[in-house]
This record gives sequence, C-alpha cells and structure tokens, in this order.
Amino acid sequence: MSTDKTLAMKVLEGKKIPYEVIPYPNHMRDAEEIAAEIGVPAGQLFKTLVVLPPGTSGRAAKPLLTIIPADRQLNLKKVAQTVGAKKVQMAGHKEAEAMTGLQVGGISALALLNKGFVVYLDASAQAYDQIYVSAGQRGLDVKLKVADLVKVTGARVEDLTE
Repeated sequence: MSTDKTLAMKVLEGKKIPYEVIPYPNHMRDAEEIAAEIGVPAGQLFKTLVVLPPGTSGRAAKPLLTIIPADRQLNLKKVAQTVGAKKVQMAGHKEAEAMTGLQVGGISALALLNKGFVVYLDASAQAYDQIYVSAGQRGLDVKLKVADLVKVTGARVEDLTE
C-alpha cells in the first residue's frame, strides 16, 4: 500500500510493535459505520474522545484522551470519578481539533505521545486480543494488540462507558 505513514504508524514502528493498517473511506465519521465498513464488531473498533477536566481553561489541568468502543457512550460521571473530579465535559469538535492538532475522526493517542494528555482505555478492550484505533488521520485505522496500545500510550484501563 502506498499510504504515507502517519505519526502513529511511525511511533509503532519505532517501538517495534506490529500493526496492520486498515483503510476506510475518509468521508466516514461515525465509528459504528466504520466498523461495519471494515467488517469488525463495533465493540472492537475504538474511538478517541477528548475530555476536559475542571480548570482546563485556566489551571494547568491537562485534557484527557478516552478510548472507547464505537458502540458505547462515554459516561462522564465515571470519567470524573476515575480522575477524582466533581465534573468533566466533552471537548467540542473545534476545541478537540485545536488541542490535538488532529481532525475529529482522526484523533489518535498514538500520535499524541509526550503532548501531556493522560490516556484512558475503556476496560471492555480487555475482551479482545487486538483492537482497531485511529492511525492519526481520517480514513486510516490501525489494528494492534491491546497490551501494545496500553504499553505505548501508558493508558490506564478503566470502566468509562454506559
């Protein structure tokens, strides 16, 4: 495949972590539709959402990256409990893109290492040996072992969804 390598792919290669690139039409944004397009269960394709802890716009609290299955909804109360906050909120599309430098639909924890994001992976990922996550741009996912994703991103595995 003549796909230019994304930062996420370069990170995986640099750490000698095996992965498979899974392309899909880059106009697609709905994670459940993408899972159907590439022929995997929606629970095995994960989306990355940017969450703002209290004080993000003043204090030095860092935004969080939550990686959850396509077929589940993020539970903000569970996230708040996990991070020891009273309340957290989702970043809007423009805000998420400004904070990450990546387009919504292409946000990847693998492309944002050393950028100050704390990464959380929904515990449901543990039901699979491998999952699919964004490769850092719309239209490309990578399939990799859950253990490798956790190792590379330093993700904390928690129950984050409904």
